Amino acid sequence: MVKITFMGAGSSVFAKNVLGDCLSTETFSDSEICLYDIDPMRLDESKRMLEAINQNKNSGRARIKHYLGVDQRKDALRNADFVVNAIQVGGYDPCTITDFEIPKKYGLRQTIADTLGIGGIMRGLRTIPVMQAFAHDIEEVCPDAWFLNYTNPMSILTGYMLQHTGVKTVGLCHSVQGCSSGLLKALGMEDKLERRKELIAGINHMGWLLKIQDQYGNDLYPEIRRRASSKNEQEKHYDMVRYEYIKQFGHYCTESSEHNAEYNPYFIKERYPELIDRFNIPLDEYPRRCVSQIAGWEKQKEALVQNANLSHERSDEYASYIMEAIVKNQPYKIGGNVLNHGGLIENLPADACVEVPCLVDGMGIHPCYVGKLPPQLAAMNMTHVNVHMLAVEAAATLKKEHVYQAAMLDPHTAAELSIDDIRSMVDDLIEAHGDYLPAYK
Repeated sequence: MVKITFMGAGSSVFAKNVLGDCLSTETFSDSEICLYDIDPMRLDESKRMLEAINQNKNSGRARIKHYLGVDQRKDALRNADFVVNAIQVGGYDPCTITDFEIPKKYGLRQTIADTLGIGGIMRGLRTIPVMQAFAHDIEEVCPDAWFLNYTNPMSILTGYMLQHTGVKTVGLCHSVQGCSSGLLKALGMEDKLERRKELIAGINHMGWLLKIQDQYGNDLYPEIRRRASSKNEQEKHYDMVRYEYIKQFGHYCTESSEHNAEYNPYFIKERYPELIDRFNIPLDEYPRRCVSQIAGWEKQKEALVQNANLSHERSDEYASYIMEAIVKNQPYKIGGNVLNHGGLIENLPADACVEVPCLVDGMGIHPCYVGKLPPQLAAMNMTHVNVHMLAVEAAATLKKEHVYQAAMLDPHTAAELSIDDIRSMVDDLIEAHGDYLPAYK
């Protein structure tokens, strides 16, 4: 019997997708599924939701268990084969609010603040201690388990787990699967979707669509570049930043424009406020989403938690396919976040957390060699890798200097603030987050 443990199971909709996928395949029909969270109400909601899916989709064959709080964490993990991580430390209130409001006082505006920038750094630093505790338990009670991390900031957290723990870890993101299909649909090239071929590599949220061909091997980029340039000139739309990437750097990027607007020094600039309107950038987007999602969950709850007839159809989330490939020794390809050991991407550092094609089979997850990125794309990635590596170093050493340095090297922060203001802002954030952060030297 396969045991799957879901950390942060109160993320009900996401738990439904990942674990509902597992319950939708015969491979895991008799599995043991353990739900872990620190919020009793959300944990109970997820349990009721999964029990309904198990009954309606799987004839009730799987065993659904739930575990609450730190005292029950080892029991949730004990003898697990797979651990899925989807925690959020500090939630919307107080931590997300803090990550947005304090930088605003210094004139620093953000859109999402969960991956890079000062918001991404702080989110990483308050999440790593919790994941480190998970790692200690995993090493003790399920040392052979695969840890499938979905929590952001992906590169910082996955990089820490791979560099500073013995846990078999891969980072997974939704943006790889939908990258080229979303682009082709938006540009009116739906006829090229079937049997297209592509190569995506880089880092999380800035993986590059390096090559894209139709089923006959014809390069689709010339037409993509022409249409993207024309669309940006003719109308406002949701993806203007990434289309500008195509124009300036030659390639499309995996994660959305609202994310990428804050990943560089080009678009959110106090000195040029007109850029916000020109590139249709949604400042403070993530806090708005949080408020909307919290309100939306109250409406969804009846349909998902109180619905005895609830069922599920398997999604394109990687997790269940990875587990199935390992259990059945059935090859499957993913885009995974791993360390760049062995020079998977030759012009990024060996300790960088990179996002590359990976083969999954009965022996585990095997990252694939990519070679060199075009130099301009590697250079863009390096502006992120610098921040990732210093944030990981800060978490590992608890030296405040490395927190300052990570913030100083963030492209958007450095373009807007002085060194003195960066240090002062970091101090304010560390103080405001209080017990959510460890004590820094």
